[in-house]
Amino acid sequence: MNPILIGYLRLMRPANLPTAAADILAGVALSSWFIGAGVSSTSLFPILFLVIASVFLYAGGVVLNDVFDFEIDKVERPERALPSGLISVRSAALFGAVLLSIGVVFAFWVTSLSGLIAIALALAILAYDGFSKKYDFLGPLNMGLCRALNLLLGISIVSQLPNWEYACIPLIYIFAITLISRGEVHGDNKKHLVWAGFVYASVIFIVVVMALYRTDSVMQTIPFLTLFAFLVFRPLVKAYHENSPMNIKKAVISGVLSVVVLDAAIASGHTVWWYAVLILLLLPLSILLSKLFAVT
Repeated sequence: MNPILIGYLRLMRPANLPTAAADILAGVALSSWFIGAGVSSTSLFPILFLVIASVFLYAGGVVLNDVFDFEIDKVERPERALPSGLISVRSAALFGAVLLSIGVVFAFWVTSLSGLIAIALALAILAYDGFSKKYDFLGPLNMGLCRALNLLLGISIVSQLPNWEYACIPLIYIFAITLISRGEVHGDNKKHLVWAGFVYASVIFIVVVMALYRTDSVMQTIPFLTLFAFLVFRPLVKAYHENSPMNIKKAVISGVLSVVVLDAAIASGHTVWWYAVLILLLLPLSILLSKLFAVT
């Protein structure tokens, strides 16, 4: 395959993209449940368009993140596509902008509300890439906001935002992952790992409480949450005991890819069980792609 094409693919972080799609599918499940309609009655094209919108927005965001990090990556990650000279910064910036624009256009094809949320998401992405990631609290909060908006993008398929408060789940979860990533290059972030463990436990508690009080399918949710807990806590504990950059990176990767499992858990209490399993099937795809392309 052409090296430049591979370079553009690496900029897009292909392994992360199924996690963006999972957010949309979870949002669709939530919206369908609360308006009294089954997922099967929802047209497939709006769902597909929102998935495409989300994937392009995510891809554009990570491409532009590398553009803004060019000077840092020349020192810390010189092997990447931009600092290595494989792709020019100008070309990458244009590529990222086009991806974001396509994402917004696809969202507007679904509903006006979806388009407006996509614009808000694009602005939140740019705010993180260009400004907030420099700050210990604001950066993780901004990144969490991006995931929250992505879930809302899925919910917006019904031209309204029923139970928008579910967006707090990805917000605080991604906050924790971003907090962990602060030590990915140099290590020494045990305090952040402890906080992340507390946040992970809080996320699981919130999902259980919402399933208990808003659905009659909490037992359907437990298996997904059990898998989620195993996937995120195991590397977290290992990174705490051996606080090396490599172990921290593994904890971050596991946290990012496990977004799929969390989305499946959220959806499982609000729709038929097989729909949640379909979301879960995005996890093997992410894991496979993570063997070929970097996640962080």
